[in-house]
Amino acid sequence: MSETIKNTFENMWGMLSMISFVDIVDIALLSVILYYIYKFIRDRRAGKLALGVLFMVVFLAMSEIFEMHAMQFIFKNVFQIGMITLIIVFQPELRSALEKVGGESLRGFKSIGEQKGMTQMVSAIDEVCEAAAELSKTKTGALMVFERSTKLGERILTGTIINADTSSFLIRNIFFNKAPLHDGAMILREGRIHAAGCLLPLSENPDIIKDLGTRHRAAIGMSEN
Repeated sequence: MSETIKNTFENMWGMLSMISFVDIVDIALLSVILYYIYKFIRDRRAGKLALGVLFMVVFLAMSEIFEMHAMQFIFKNVFQIGMITLIIVFQPELRSALEKVGGESLRGFKSIGEQKGMTQMVSAIDEVCEAAAELSKTKTGALMVFERSTKLGERILTGTIINADTSSFLIRNIFFNKAPLHDGAMILREGRIHAAGCLLPLSENPDIIKDLGTRHRAAIGMSEN
C-alpha cells in the first residue's frame, strides 16, 4: 500500500515538474475564455439551448462508443446543419458578445459563487407587494418582470441598468407618470431591481380583446415568450 502511494506521488510530481510557465499562461487564458462563455450563456436564453446541445454531444459520444451506426449518421448530420442554424438564430447575441470582448474588467470574478440570502428575497417580495398595493390605490400602471430560470439579458439591454435593492419607494418612483423610466418594464433579478425602462415583445394573439392597450399586450407577450 505504501509503495502504491509513493509511486502515485512520484508520478504526480513528475507531471507537475513538466509544467512550464507557458502551460500556466495557457491554462489561465483558457479559464478566462470559458468563464466569459459561461457568463454569456448564463445571462441569456442560450443557457437552455446549451444544455440541449450538451445532451446531443453525450448521445453522439455514446453512439460512437457502442458503434450505433444509424444514430451516428443522424447526429453527425444534425450537428453539421444545426451549428449553422444556431449561428444564424443567435447572430445578434453573438455579435454583442464579440463587441464586448475585452471591454469588461475582471471585477466580475468576485461575483462567482455569490448566493443571495433568503432574508433578502423575502424582503424584496414584501417591498414589491407594498408597492403594488400603493400603485393600485392611485390606479398607476406598472410592468414588472421577475426573472427566473430563463435569463432575460436581451430584454435588459433595451432598458437602463439600475441594480439596486428592491424598495417600495423606488418602485413607485420609477412608475411615477412623470418619471423618465415609467414607460417600460422593470426587471427584477435575484431579489434586486436590475433594470427599468425595458422593452417587451408585444403579443400577436388575434384573440386578445381590442380594449387592451400596448402595455397589456407587452405583459401578455412577455408571458408567452
